[in-house]
Amino acid sequence: MELKGGEASRRPDPDMDMRVKETPIKRPLTPRKVAIVSLFLVLGSLLVAGASLVLGTADISPGKLLSLLAGKLQESDPARLILLRIRLPRILLSGIVGFALSLGGVVFQAILRNPLAEPFILGISSGAAFGAILGILAGFSFNMGIPITAFAGALATILLILALGSRQMGMESSTILLTGVIVNAFFTAIIMFVISTTADSRLHTMLFWLYGDLSQSRYIPLAVLTPVLLAGSVVLYAHARHLNLMTAGEEVASQLGVEVERTKKVCLVIISLVIGLVVSFSGLIGFVGLIVPHLTRMALGSDHRLLIPAASIGGAAFLVAADTIARTVISPNEIPVGVVTAFLGAPFFIYLLKTRGSRWTRS
Repeated sequence: MELKGGEASRRPDPDMDMRVKETPIKRPLTPRKVAIVSLFLVLGSLLVAGASLVLGTADISPGKLLSLLAGKLQESDPARLILLRIRLPRILLSGIVGFALSLGGVVFQAILRNPLAEPFILGISSGAAFGAILGILAGFSFNMGIPITAFAGALATILLILALGSRQMGMESSTILLTGVIVNAFFTAIIMFVISTTADSRLHTMLFWLYGDLSQSRYIPLAVLTPVLLAGSVVLYAHARHLNLMTAGEEVASQLGVEVERTKKVCLVIISLVIGLVVSFSGLIGFVGLIVPHLTRMALGSDHRLLIPAASIGGAAFLVAADTIARTVISPNEIPVGVVTAFLGAPFFIYLLKTRGSRWTRS
């Protein structure tokens, strides 16, 4: 029977039905899901840390580690001294640095709307390196002197980038990013000049710091870094919804009530200070803020309420694993951890350019 008038317009469309059936229903992100995913990632990170504790030049069995956790090792036991005084502070510092660098990558990429944005490329790390080089030339120690000059260099770089990038065009993302790249190139040139004119034993110290050095890890820096990192993470996570909207476009975010300029300033300043402080103790470690956020985004999506904790915890585990490779692959010698991350990060960077470059250009 032929349908007439309104009946014809209500005729079932088989193609529409098929599209509806094939379209996956995206479940809303809940705090419970964030907590569950974060818990699994923390457990995975603890497994990585446990493996890192028993791996190294000195042969320490998992049984020794379990005995230590059970409180059965004597204070004079060599395994106890190695685990608690050498490996544990180094693993904790690796985790904190990886956490901060990955968090920095997530925040920079969201604010600047550029997937290549990370502390290393934006020049903040180079500014810290310039300050550290000056500290090394002045004969300062690794305990506090060099971290102080490195943090001063990072802080000066942050202020310089924000001043140059916002003078003419407000907080235009592309201007800030380009300014950071130029500042990075400038500081890199100065560092290379200093290295080329230095011939004494300080040259080795400079090179090791420039490629990331976690061998000087102690508990005292951890007491400084941990509260700063936690406080910064809480503030940044509070802006997760705003970052979601800004990723879709600053104009859209502004129409939905987000104070875009204020959000960008707050997030940029906080994450830059955190990165500057962390890098001052660890040296330059590149690509963590590029690799981990993108892998996490591929696996879990781009909602910053989940992406921020997941990528940060993943960054901690990633750098602990990378540092374990750095100190064991040519044992008893070790290589700077930045060399390991560069070996992993450079191919990944090229992969991203080849697979997503056109979409970045259009955006």
